[in-house]
Amino acid sequence: MSQPISIMPCLDMQNGRVVKGVHFVDIRDAGDPVQCAVAYCRAGADELAMLDITATIENRSTLLDVVRRVAEVATVPFTVGGGIRDLASAAAVIEAGADRVSVSSAAFRRPEVIGELVREFGGDRVTVAIDVDRNPAMPSGYEVYIDGGRTATGADAIEWARRVDGYGVQVILPTSKAGDGARTGYDLPVIRAMAEVVSGRVVASGGAGTREHFYEAVQAGASILLAASVFHFGLIEIPALKQYLRERGIAVRLPD
Repeated sequence: MSQPISIMPCLDMQNGRVVKGVHFVDIRDAGDPVQCAVAYCRAGADELAMLDITATIENRSTLLDVVRRVAEVATVPFTVGGGIRDLASAAAVIEAGADRVSVSSAAFRRPEVIGELVREFGGDRVTVAIDVDRNPAMPSGYEVYIDGGRTATGADAIEWARRVDGYGVQVILPTSKAGDGARTGYDLPVIRAMAEVVSGRVVASGGAGTREHFYEAVQAGASILLAASVFHFGLIEIPALKQYLRERGIAVRLPD
């Protein structure tokens, strides 16, 4: 792979704190978002994500004060999601310092918002997140979930990814509900299937537990490797992960 892959720690936010759950529930505290962002940037993270995990179901906007504080210390591209439902809420997040916005539930409920965001900000500043779970009744075997993984939609996840790609979005972020926080490995079939139907980058999200899992995700077609708990709780260090991937022929960005 000629382009280096990106390591992206994810700060799941609730009540102003970084938290982490398993299968989207069983939430526990994982620290202060500013301190986490500083530590990850120093450790060699290539990108950061911050997801306000309850903004959509609480029908409120993303916590802009937290976005501002994290943006002030972030030295890498910074993606923010949660509660972004239209141009105004996306603009507020970008004005607060985010480099990219991530939309999920609002994009599914009103797909035209994807085109509006791409026209306003450019496809490279818009990520569409797709929460998925296995459902053998779907053509691909995967169903789209919204509202933080709480609501089944009856829509096929791979077909939705193909439709999203048609709007010019350059990053698709599928998260496996079955894998979230479980540390049993990324859901490789869904990564592989999405990488085959979209032209942009695919983010591996949900399930990283070992360095091997990251390597497997790259082999499946992911070019951004997102993880949370293994980084938050010190189970995997970013420099060691990058060295591991580099030894296996994966292009990574190393410190100067």
